[in-house]
Amino acid sequence: MIEIVRPGASAAEAKVVIFDFDGTLSLIRSGWMEIMAPMCIEELAQLGTGESEKQLKATVEEFIWRLTGKETIYQMMALAEAVRARGGIPADPRVYKKRYLDRLGMKISHRLADLRSRRADPARYLVPGSRRVLEELASRGLVLYLASGTDHANVKEEAELLDVARYFGARIYGAQEDLKSFSKAILVQRILSEAGFRAAELLVFGDGYVEIEEVKKAGGTAIGVATAEPECVTVDPWKRKRLIDVGADFIIPNYLSFGEMERVVFGRAEQPEAAAIR
Repeated sequence: MIEIVRPGASAAEAKVVIFDFDGTLSLIRSGWMEIMAPMCIEELAQLGTGESEKQLKATVEEFIWRLTGKETIYQMMALAEAVRARGGIPADPRVYKKRYLDRLGMKISHRLADLRSRRADPARYLVPGSRRVLEELASRGLVLYLASGTDHANVKEEAELLDVARYFGARIYGAQEDLKSFSKAILVQRILSEAGFRAAELLVFGDGYVEIEEVKKAGGTAIGVATAEPECVTVDPWKRKRLIDVGADFIIPNYLSFGEMERVVFGRAEQPEAAAIR
């Protein structure tokens, strides 16, 4: 099922497509928020401000979501600022990032090991229908970009392990030590200026705030991948609301209904008035 959030939206002119990675294509890091949020809550709770766990959770989830899609260090910088705002002395954001990645690594190490040894089929760790949508878009001659807030080396390796790197070629971008050298905003502007595409030719698939917001600001079309992980069968209401709030034109739970997507998103015919095509 594809939900039409903004009737009349269309990617009929699309020539270039940006995919986010984690949660949009890859499920290797599924569950990352269940690692990051508790870690951040722990850091704030030890300051003894009297805030309830519910209040701290709301604070943490707000900045984690707002920065989802940006480089991980930005979420850690927000944690440091939250500590400082409560009178604490924060650690360097890089320390927080390492602490988070160490915990995440414990959760996903067996997934990576299974993929590296080929004990696991890459399809197990892909959002359902991912390979077909990549194949179809590539066969149409669309230029595909992969952009992630995860460190570049990890994105590159994990895309290779999932056998999706070949659809992007050299157009794989992840977080860099130099924060000024890459961001999704920079990538969108490069595509529009250096690569010479028009805004109407730009389409994005993403499950986070940043990629949807940047493409919509530029004037492109955005498909929110609001999948309820790890099964990826239904829409996650929490993700759906937030993706709509930042401008998603369409919402999908996965890529299994590509035929429907092709007609609704890429077709030029008038869309029905109903909010969703079933």
